[in-house]
Amino acid sequence: MIFKNLDSVVNVRNAAASIIYCENVKMMMAVADGLITWVHLICASIWVGGSIFIGLILVPVLKSHTKTLEEMVALMVKVGRRFNKVTVPAFAALIASGIYNSRGFLGDPGALLDTTYGIILLTKVILVIGTIVTYIVHVRLLDADMERKIMSGQGGNLYFQSVRTKIIILGEIIVILSVTILLLAALLDSGI
Repeated sequence: MIFKNLDSVVNVRNAAASIIYCENVKMMMAVADGLITWVHLICASIWVGGSIFIGLILVPVLKSHTKTLEEMVALMVKVGRRFNKVTVPAFAALIASGIYNSRGFLGDPGALLDTTYGIILLTKVILVIGTIVTYIVHVRLLDADMERKIMSGQGGNLYFQSVRTKIIILGEIIVILSVTILLLAALLDSGI
């Protein structure tokens, strides 16, 4: 009789330990999810905020504080190179955390077309791919040879104007895509 009651006590203790363990795992997963969302938001802030800063603040300041178009383009190249050292890792972390956040759809890709949430997520993924392609073109536009010409002032005014125009247009496309991606993220977060 004592052993029977002892078995019951052990079973209750094991059940309680299992519940506590499950609650601890749930809490740890919630904390991990929260940290990954935080990383995602920080990286989005770096990427989008930095891009908007360059377009709305830096370029107008450079226009008013440089004497020539060549000088302005050369400074834009220097800033762009420094900007890439910060934003490329942030963008990579943004993509990795985005994949983690959408892990529920990885096992069932068909759900991307079956729900409003999935369609918005798929649209966001397509825009992210578009942003990556545009960014690569933007960076490749300034290859080493072109950068040498810009930095040495050997390109000529028409050349600098052409490069500047392409850089600005691609930068604007990246900002528009990025802000649209943020809108889609907000819609996803709202539970739509």
